[in-house]
Amino acid sequence: MQLGLIGLGKMGGNMRERIRRAGHEVIGYDRNPEVSDVASLAELVEKLEGPRVVWVMVPAGAATQSTVDELGGLLSEGDIVVDGGNSRWTDDEKHAEELAAKGIGFVDAGVSGGVWGLENGYALMVGGSEENVARVKPVFDALKPEGDYGYVHAGKVGAGHFSKMVHNGIEYAMMQAYAEGWELLEAVDSVDNVREVFRSWQEGTVIRSWLLDLAVNALDEDTHLDKLRGFAADSGEGRWTVEAAIDNAVPLPAITASLFARFSSRQEDSPQMKMIAALRNQFGGHAVESAK
Repeated sequence: MQLGLIGLGKMGGNMRERIRRAGHEVIGYDRNPEVSDVASLAELVEKLEGPRVVWVMVPAGAATQSTVDELGGLLSEGDIVVDGGNSRWTDDEKHAEELAAKGIGFVDAGVSGGVWGLENGYALMVGGSEENVARVKPVFDALKPEGDYGYVHAGKVGAGHFSKMVHNGIEYAMMQAYAEGWELLEAVDSVDNVREVFRSWQEGTVIRSWLLDLAVNALDEDTHLDKLRGFAADSGEGRWTVEAAIDNAVPLPAITASLFARFSSRQEDSPQMKMIAALRNQFGGHAVESAK
């Protein structure tokens, strides 16, 4: 299969490589000419054979909107646009309607895997019509982890990004729980090897997880996280999850509390947020702030 891929950053670049390893042709475009295969979106579209599939992997919001707008003027009837960024699900509905007026299909794909996805595969939550999703399925199969799990056609347009949003909301709460436990262990005199306590949980406990493994990685690199400032950004999905909960009258006390904890980190140097920052850096390569 042939695919156009727009956005070759930390995830997009690795996704291009994984899809190519599966035997598909990928033509990538990025504003950085050092990693781009073509010089412009117009050249990307020109090099693809119809009917085309173009995957957008750029930041949510204005960047995605401008890219979809430009593609709407370049692509032809029967082509498909896939938004694999972290867009809000309501934007998907808007993009699908705009492109449908030109006969262009739209699929939204929530993608999880961070900087580890090249080797481990990416979990994929997909929204769109059966016909459009089937067209892109060879690429989904190339990206997903080995085995039976890691891919779902979650529903109609918007369902993929809504599912990924809830995934990230849960991620917020899980990281917060590990961070709170870590701070409490660090605070008492009786425990003098917190890193090894975390390591002991990696086997045989009900709280073992990949996030726990990454926490141990972070502590191996910086035993007390002294090099980090206790600041953690939020990329939007946590806020959207809480807003959706309010709209649907669904109580989300743990996820909501974890979001507000991140806000508090912007007012003080929070020990807990050192662990949150370390975890976000471990799985997603998100930037951290150094302790002064």
